Amino acid sequence: MTRILSTAAAALFLATAGLVAVLPGATRAQTAAEDPQIEIVEMVQGAEDAPVTLMEYASFTCPHCANFHEGPYKQLKKDYIDTGKVKFVFREVYFDKYGVWASMIARCAGPEKFFGITELMFKGQSEWARAGGDGAIAGELRKIGLLAGIENDALDSCLNDAGKLRALVAWYQENATADDVSSTPTLFINGEKHPNMNYADLSALLDEALAE
Repeated sequence: MTRILSTAAAALFLATAGLVAVLPGATRAQTAAEDPQIEIVEMVQGAEDAPVTLMEYASFTCPHCANFHEGPYKQLKKDYIDTGKVKFVFREVYFDKYGVWASMIARCAGPEKFFGITELMFKGQSEWARAGGDGAIAGELRKIGLLAGIENDALDSCLNDAGKLRALVAWYQENATADDVSSTPTLFINGEKHPNMNYADLSALLDEALAE
């Protein structure tokens, strides 16, 4: 079943996201200034002028999202994104603190490495998300960051950026509310909302949009 975030859970998470402590195991505590203008970069793949835009709302801790990225997404990238037909936008949804931690690592090296790290996150989700307590999960996520070539000091800086954490959560909540997103994965094709689906159905919808 697709994961669903209740209104009550979202409110509780937003309340707890204000905590300064971000991740256990960091070697130094660095916090960003309380700047409401912290910019959250939209993560995009494909040609900017592609005729069709596909947006996915996904959680790094959602098994159905992992299945989508291990299956339909790979074919989607080959057939539509890499060929300039589709611009793909990825927006994170936060069901829990572990999803936020994963997001902060995925974003740590900027857009250039985001989708590569995202692939590692989803591929190894069953291992890191079930590693045990906070420390064990944090350790496994850090390993993914290191595997992607992020230095320890950079990881510490990213993972202790409390201002960025709060900005990410606020950004997610604003987007999810505006687009009425309560489950993952949720897809939007040129602004039209769709639930999770197999590749054949997704391809048919994309071809229909391309023909318009």
